[in-house]
Amino acid sequence: MTDDRERAGGTGRLLTVLAWTLLLLGLWLWGRGVSDGAHGTDGPDTGGLFAAGRPADPALLPPAAKPLGDALPQRIDIPELAVQAPVVTRGLDAQGAVDPPPFDQPGVVGWYGSGPKPGAVGAALMVGHVDTATRPAVFYKLSTVEPGETVRVVRSDGTVAEFTVDDVRVLPRTGFDAHQAYGPHRPGRAELRLITCGGTFDRATRSYTANVVVSAYLTGTAR
Repeated sequence: MTDDRERAGGTGRLLTVLAWTLLLLGLWLWGRGVSDGAHGTDGPDTGGLFAAGRPADPALLPPAAKPLGDALPQRIDIPELAVQAPVVTRGLDAQGAVDPPPFDQPGVVGWYGSGPKPGAVGAALMVGHVDTATRPAVFYKLSTVEPGETVRVVRSDGTVAEFTVDDVRVLPRTGFDAHQAYGPHRPGRAELRLITCGGTFDRATRSYTANVVVSAYLTGTAR
């Protein structure tokens, strides 16, 4: 019986790891291919941020707040970017990538509904377009966010989860580490990842050359 339970537990852990790995691969593929056939402009050039990113000095940032319970995200506010956007729940597409909001909704942010909820323990994932064929989209200026700045998520329980940005990276497709980009940075914290396309737009492949990944962690709440 003990051996059976141990084998069952090991199988469950393996399935969890495999599911997480497939999700991270899907997110990477989303970052590679979300632009396909949609853009008529060159898009933003954030290539100068590839190598180092902008991690913050932890001593200069506020302490992490206690994680909240589960509640659905309804709106995201990024004051420094003048972004106030509705949040919709998204799943995975046929290729296993996070399905972003439709291109005819460039001002909407998608939250991966099978992952952690913003404010709860774990890294909640939100995706948004950088542009469309004709105009900038909700996360057009995401790569300009600085560590120490605030991201607020209005939740269905009436609370506002306040996150502090602690890392901003533009990660090229080559040598991409999906778990480093999207996985939790510290166990037990409530974290947030904001993801969009970055780098330069490659007209040959109809996709961007990188992903912008903004990392933040819960530092307070309001109502």
